[in-house]
Amino acid sequence: MRFGRIAAFLAVSLAVAGSAPASAHPSTPGAHPAGSAPAGARPSVDDGPQRAAARGSGVRVGTAVDMAALAADAPYQQAVAREFDSVTPENVMKWEAVEPQPGVYDWSAADQLVDFARKNGQLVRGHTLVWHSQNPSWLTEDAYSPAQLRTLLRKHILDEVGHFKGRVWAWDVANEVFNEDGTLRDTIWLRALGPGYIADAFRWAHQADPKALLFLNDYNNEGVNAKSDAYYALAKRLRAQGVPVHGYGMQGHLAVQYGFPGDVLQNVRRFDALGVKTAFTEVDVRMLLPADSAKVQAQAEGFGLLLRACLLARSCVSYTVWGFTDKYSWVPGVFSGEGSATLYDENLQPKPAYDTVRETFLLAR
Repeated sequence: MRFGRIAAFLAVSLAVAGSAPASAHPSTPGAHPAGSAPAGARPSVDDGPQRAAARGSGVRVGTAVDMAALAADAPYQQAVAREFDSVTPENVMKWEAVEPQPGVYDWSAADQLVDFARKNGQLVRGHTLVWHSQNPSWLTEDAYSPAQLRTLLRKHILDEVGHFKGRVWAWDVANEVFNEDGTLRDTIWLRALGPGYIADAFRWAHQADPKALLFLNDYNNEGVNAKSDAYYALAKRLRAQGVPVHGYGMQGHLAVQYGFPGDVLQNVRRFDALGVKTAFTEVDVRMLLPADSAKVQAQAEGFGLLLRACLLARSCVSYTVWGFTDKYSWVPGVFSGEGSATLYDENLQPKPAYDTVRETFLLAR
């Protein structure tokens, strides 16, 4: 029962979480007791995948998927199918991937993921429709007028959401639209179309697939701060205008060395009160290398903190990790000297964070 015996334990656990600010990251893309075990050592737990532990909790457990790894690495593919009941494409649904040339679409890799998910009883989170990054090289302000850019954005959303109609459960519609101070990010879309592009994007996505859940999505917005305040105000305003904003996504890219936000549950619950669904969409917890026992246990607490907040919120629908193995993690390539950010090590062996996630789900059943 989601709000039964788990509530008191989880509330206490959230209260003792660190209150330091969450870590920053560039826009690309319940702990075990500390002890003397070597870094990455994993206490014994009952066998069973994450998706089995999550069953009955009301929260989907998901992972972002590297399609090259899915095609070439059999153990990776088996783990994706075994452990998760939702999947998110890391890159293959982004605009540069699906329309590399104007009017020339390539859905092949994205279709493969959708087919894989259907075969394995998984839902798909689409990522992402409107973003300032990873747009095709031909899409520039020099090449098109504002009116043409609006037409192109509308066509892109209608074509992509329409292509996957009925096969994608939820979409990250507008991704990373705010700065840290809560002002709108200076992007091609804001410059050309003004702030109304966000509402338009949601309307077009809903037109293309009225049954899909439509999300705002960003990083460093897990706790209550200027950025999450801006999203709260935006969601409230757009919904009052009848814009189909269904969800608020918190990426959850945390770092041990910066501490974790202490007010995640407070933030999530205020979106509950708006009638907005919430989701943790890209969770990983990086650390300065080399890893040691203290960092590994702190990492487990970071993963657990976000999951507990999700389980205590009435409308949190999913908890997705941004890749589950260090073998394919984006972190070392972006943050020099940092890594070990996922639930599994490079040999696909679970870390204590894996057990924290699984045991927390089990408590919620």
